[in-house]
Amino acid sequence: MSRRRKGRDVHGIILLDKPAGFSSNQAVQKVRWLLQARKAGHTGSLDPFATGMLPICLGEASKTAGFMLDASKTYLAEAFIGQATTTGDIEGDVCLEQPLPAIDPQLIEDVLASFCGEIEQVPPMYSALKHQGQPLYKLARAGQEVERKPRPVTIHSLDLVDWKPPLLTFKAHCSKGTYVRTLAEDIAAGLGSCAHLKNLRRIDVEPFRERDMISLEALENAVQAGKLEQILQPVDAGLVHWQWLELDAESAIRFSHGNPVETDSDKAGLIRVRDAAGKLLGIGEMTAQKLLKPRRIMHL
Repeated sequence: MSRRRKGRDVHGIILLDKPAGFSSNQAVQKVRWLLQARKAGHTGSLDPFATGMLPICLGEASKTAGFMLDASKTYLAEAFIGQATTTGDIEGDVCLEQPLPAIDPQLIEDVLASFCGEIEQVPPMYSALKHQGQPLYKLARAGQEVERKPRPVTIHSLDLVDWKPPLLTFKAHCSKGTYVRTLAEDIAAGLGSCAHLKNLRRIDVEPFRERDMISLEALENAVQAGKLEQILQPVDAGLVHWQWLELDAESAIRFSHGNPVETDSDKAGLIRVRDAAGKLLGIGEMTAQKLLKPRRIMHL
């Protein structure tokens, strides 16, 4: 029997450019294996057929993952207009075909504009949402369909990138919980047709940008060349918009031991906490009484 590799301590965030064909968990495990890391997780899944940004939190960075789940995201989507599938993407079977109506760029622009702002979206059956404890996609595979309540999502912007019938490419900047497959179907309905997603790429997850992504191949090369530190984002890279609070030596010890700390700070809410040397101690929450309560303690 082979011995299980315990791994090593790696702390930081890898912005993986996930390839098609990998589930998010498979991608995480691949990165964990490449880095021989003890602990790894992601901040929000991507469908297997989709590509693009998958922030992977390693080691102590995993303690920040839960605070990044609400991040807005930007997608580049290519929809096949005139053909619908059972899953809303290329992985499903064709279930409806319609003649392509007369569609011009101005009509597309008008339809896209109608979806901007807060909208109600019905989650697709092929999703990980649960109904009476069962994931919807399992019910869908069994041929069942259940009623889903519309959920509010926000479309910050929706831009036409290209229209080469029957392929419509658009860019969507949206809130968490937005199903781009459903958005593509709704856009097609507004154009008088049906659709499914042919390609989907996530290019941004706030506050990260596309230029900082790295492929599995490039990551493997960097590890072999001993250049991991050059591509590893800091543990708190996903919280750069948060305020800092610096503690003196005595208060830093109290905080690091999980004890509340009295302060004279006017800061409020969740904040990053560091010592006088700039070392990240963790995440704290300020109360109205100026008491700093530890929420996550880092061991770096």
